[in-house]
This record gives sequence, structure tokens and C-alpha cells, in this order.
Amino acid sequence: MRKIYITVVTSCFLSLSTSVIASDAEGLRIATEVDVRDRGFGDTTSTMTMKLFDQYGNTTSRSIRNKTLEGSSEGDLSLVIFDTPKDVKGTAFLSHTKKAGSDDQWLYLPALKRVKRIASSNQAGPFMGSEFAYEDISSQELEKYDYKFIKMDNYNGLECYVVSYDPVEKKSGYSEQLTWIDKKEYRVQKVDYYDRKKSLLKTLTFKGYKEYKDKFWRADTYEMINHQTGKKTILEFADWTFSNGLTEKDFNKKSLKNIR
Repeated sequence: MRKIYITVVTSCFLSLSTSVIASDAEGLRIATEVDVRDRGFGDTTSTMTMKLFDQYGNTTSRSIRNKTLEGSSEGDLSLVIFDTPKDVKGTAFLSHTKKAGSDDQWLYLPALKRVKRIASSNQAGPFMGSEFAYEDISSQELEKYDYKFIKMDNYNGLECYVVSYDPVEKKSGYSEQLTWIDKKEYRVQKVDYYDRKKSLLKTLTFKGYKEYKDKFWRADTYEMINHQTGKKTILEFADWTFSNGLTEKDFNKKSLKNIR
């Protein structure tokens, strides 16, 4: 699931929570189908532009390279490398997603020439000043949530399941993620993130889905809006390639300092 108002929305949240019309088994079935349909991609690379918008509309951009290796016994391995601007050039983020418990995450800071481990207690914090948290950057493994089917809904002309993803990890920054999944292709279309106080925090929308290798769907644009701060981050993906021959050696934290 790549892996993103208070008084009124809280009322809406309570209404949704009491309108469950199917068992938890249905929520798990839907989430499992999302997961199953993306299995077998092997590895991917892509480029990305990260655009940061403050509450006044000012913006800065960063160019990034991404690599992902599909997990086998554990979750996916991912590597994010910043190329521009100059103040973040060479910064690299490595994540080893776990199916249970906190992920293993490291950040290489070239100015300090050291690799910093991201503590589990900090994974709810903002990733490189964006509206995405460190926990959002990792792959969203099936075992990390409890699921509940809420209702059917129409979103952008698509018939969608609305499923509640309840994080199992108690150190998560979220109490719930309400997720819109289109019925036809089981692609995540929108996610509403609720903070630990159960107030709406952020909304993530996915746009421009394209199909690769006649099976794997990838969105061109992720837009995360923080409703509590007025800030926004847009991720624009391009140059997707599959089956690049990546191995676990390409995702070794000891090699972070040598990444170019």
C-alpha cells in the first residue's frame, strides 16, 4: 500500500465506526487481496520528485532515486537516495520492513559522515521535513494491521471498499487509517490518517495509476495533506523499471556511506 477538520470530522469518524456492515473477516479479505495482487514484482527502481509546500504555499523540490527489493521471509527492503538540492545531496534512507514489530531503519547524513539508526519511538516523526512519516515510507505489510470493513463508497467515480487499518504497533503515530480501495483492481485510492487522539491528521491520495508487466499498478503521484498544519507534500514518480537484478547486498546498511 504505497505502501496519505477536527470537530466535524471526529463526528464523521464516530459515525463510520458504528456503521460496520460486515465482519472483520471481510476487511482482512480485502486487505489480503490488495497484498496478493502486488506479489511477485521482484525488485523495482524509480525516480521521484518530492515537493514540499508550507502553509503559505511556498515550495521546495528534491530529486530522489528509489530502489525496492521484494521481501521473502520478512517485508520489503527499500533505499531512498537524495540527489538535489545541495543541502540534502547524498542523504540516503534504508528500510528493512518487518512483518511484526518495528522496522529497521537507517539514515545516512553526508555532512556528518555517519549512519544514524531511526529508533522505533521516532518512526512516527516526519521524514526529511515532509508530511510523510518514517513509518509511511516502509512497505505496508499485511501483518502490521487489524482490519475492519466499514462500507462501500464512490470515490472519483470508482466503487470502493472503505477499510479500517488499525496499526498493531503501539508506537505508531496513528490510531487508524481509513483506506479507500477500488473494487475492480484493488488499488489504494485514498487514506485518511487519524492521530492517537482519533482526530483526522492527514489525507493521502493516489493519482495517475499505470499498469506494468500486465499486472503491477503504480501511481505517478502521491499527495499528502496535513489538515492540522496546512502543509502538503507531493511525490511524483517516473522511470519505473522492474527486474533489475537487485539483491539483499544492495540494501546493506554498511554500504550506505558509499552510495553515489
